[in-house]
Amino acid sequence: MGAYRREMDLPSKRVADIVDTLIELPVITSYTRLGPAVRRRLDHWVPLASYDLTGRVIVLTGATSGLGLAAAREFAGRGASLVVVGRDRDKTQRVRDELAAGSGNDNVDLALADMGNLAQVRALGADLLSRFARIDVLIHNAGALSDTYSLSPEGIETTVASQVVGPFVLTTLLLDRLAGSAPSRVITMASGGMYSQPLCVSNLEMGEPEYKGATAYARAKRAQVTLNEMWALRHAGGGVRFHAMHPGWADTPGVQESLPTFQRVMGPLLRTPLEGADTLVWLAADDGLPLSTNGAFWLDRRRRSLHLLPSTRRSDTPEQRSRLWDHVAELAAR
Repeated sequence: MGAYRREMDLPSKRVADIVDTLIELPVITSYTRLGPAVRRRLDHWVPLASYDLTGRVIVLTGATSGLGLAAAREFAGRGASLVVVGRDRDKTQRVRDELAAGSGNDNVDLALADMGNLAQVRALGADLLSRFARIDVLIHNAGALSDTYSLSPEGIETTVASQVVGPFVLTTLLLDRLAGSAPSRVITMASGGMYSQPLCVSNLEMGEPEYKGATAYARAKRAQVTLNEMWALRHAGGGVRFHAMHPGWADTPGVQESLPTFQRVMGPLLRTPLEGADTLVWLAADDGLPLSTNGAFWLDRRRRSLHLLPSTRRSDTPEQRSRLWDHVAELAAR
């Protein structure tokens, strides 16, 4: 069902690797729309329109705007059986109807949950298991950067609840169904912002006095990509592939709302939502690298390091990883 390109000859690949490294070093060329513009030609990307996803069941959280909506349009257009997950019933219904009408694909369903509300996440898991005999792809895309401190109904800082604990709970609930649908995938939309934060379980949840939205968001994203690797290691033989990726800098409603100055200054260089979502769709659709690798972190269809700074690399110890898993599992039990 998923097309993928043939391997380049060795000299061409070496040239592509060198050029990609030169692009990657300055963030402004890597994360802006310049990155995919060059890499698309460099690596001979398979067009998203060439994938046939008929029969593939894809569950996508945060699907009603921004990167999620751009990805949802591609999935619906490629014939997937798509489940659009949102918080607001009216908005989610409207998006579902628009996707079905725009693609001519009647296999677009909706489900409701606030990913920061664990009771709703558990109800979402039960709903999905009751309605779908197979789940091929689970995508954790929901999440926002908020400058306002708040707690979830379970008393967890909201950024951590919605972007770390909620996805952990949903993955746990759907894991057997995903394994029974193998080869299947769990994909997490992270952020390059995580490069600025070390892995430190004791300060994962910020308190109200010191709360800073951008820092809370980056710490949650660091936890996401670490857990992605741990899921892959813990379930290496189960037929489920785990991947995380970051979209670069894309011009989305979330960026416009939470980072208006950044959006205003960088506007002409920001990626479109579809350019930001391209790797997400590719990871869900392609049957090449996304199925032959596991636990990877991606940007522009290439595997990337989890660390750019020595300080964050030093923090990423087996002890911290074990503490992270145990801490999130404890929060998930609330």
